[in-house]
Amino acid sequence: MAYKSVFDASAIKSEFQSAGVNPNFVPLVWKHVLQNPHCRWDEIPSLPSAAYTLLNSKFKPCTSTLHSAENSSDGVTTKLLIKLQNEEFVEAVIMRYDTRLGKYDGKPRPGGPRSTLCISSQVGCKMGCKFCATGSMGFKSNLSSGEILEQLVHASRISAIRNVVFMVAEAIASVRFLLILQRSKNILLFVTDVTAVVVMNLDCWLLLMIICCDRVGVIHAISKLQRDVPNLNLAVSLHAPVQDIRCQIMPAARAFPLERLMNTLREYQTSSQQKIFIEYIMLDGVNDEEQHAHLLGKLLETYQVVVNLIPFNPIGSLSSYKTSSDEKVTIFQRTLRGTYNIRTTVRKQMGQDISGACGQLVVNKLDKRSLSSADHLTDIEDLHI
Repeated sequence: MAYKSVFDASAIKSEFQSAGVNPNFVPLVWKHVLQNPHCRWDEIPSLPSAAYTLLNSKFKPCTSTLHSAENSSDGVTTKLLIKLQNEEFVEAVIMRYDTRLGKYDGKPRPGGPRSTLCISSQVGCKMGCKFCATGSMGFKSNLSSGEILEQLVHASRISAIRNVVFMVAEAIASVRFLLILQRSKNILLFVTDVTAVVVMNLDCWLLLMIICCDRVGVIHAISKLQRDVPNLNLAVSLHAPVQDIRCQIMPAARAFPLERLMNTLREYQTSSQQKIFIEYIMLDGVNDEEQHAHLLGKLLETYQVVVNLIPFNPIGSLSSYKTSSDEKVTIFQRTLRGTYNIRTTVRKQMGQDISGACGQLVVNKLDKRSLSSADHLTDIEDLHI
């Protein structure tokens, strides 16, 4: 019999209720396991006797194992390869930053060193974006909420994690669990789907919880997220200012016309009263010319948005696309800022040499590597204005 992860919230709460154990004891179990990953169930104090019996028979503190951890030569990025109970593998990436090295509104940021964890919610991906290595795997399965959250447990043994970036399709249970966890551990959450997400600085949000969910323009999912988890910050993988280019680089976009997507974003913004983060990958000769910047500016000028330009990270023979030049990225950013007054950031490239950068994650079993400590860079979320 396969054991369930103790972090599968719906499963453990249901089992507790069926056994006559008050589900209010569940957060106590979670907290103890997070602080003591290798604990035995009988080491958790103050649980009813029926809870110990149930935990021993059906649950494990961790159903996955850390297979390997590879450090980048950049000194700040570590990629984790995690083996699931069903013998499949997923990857997660730790990125280390120093808030003090960045600026916000032209002023130095307060704070200090911290780590962000990017975690997976699927084995593979069904979207098939042609610039992303993960999409080349095809879709195999969704992870359970417990398997998603165990990535945080593994990473926490290597670095003190403060920010969590989700790459999710349907992981509302995990989001709700991390909301509980955040209240006790001061972890800032970001949720994304298919591609990476704009990460915002906790200090700039008055210590409020921020969740960012990135959708590749899955219109019904945007509406559903607003209903299920209101007041989250949404990041949308737009990647092109016109529908035909979107379909060329993101086949899944064919099902979601750009006009309908923009109408949905308008409704979302009206309801949430929050900025929307626009993800835009820079592909040389495809969507990175000045004319594309003007088309994007006109598309977005009546929305409250932050545009995040993402330099393409090479993925070998999996894609023929090339990275835009620094000059093109600068012109694109300057056009959006200067002509359309749209706040525009440029994503930092980290972990390319270990295939741990944005769009490069594809399962590749490696030998175990050292887990040495590293220096820090400025935050990925720094807004250069």
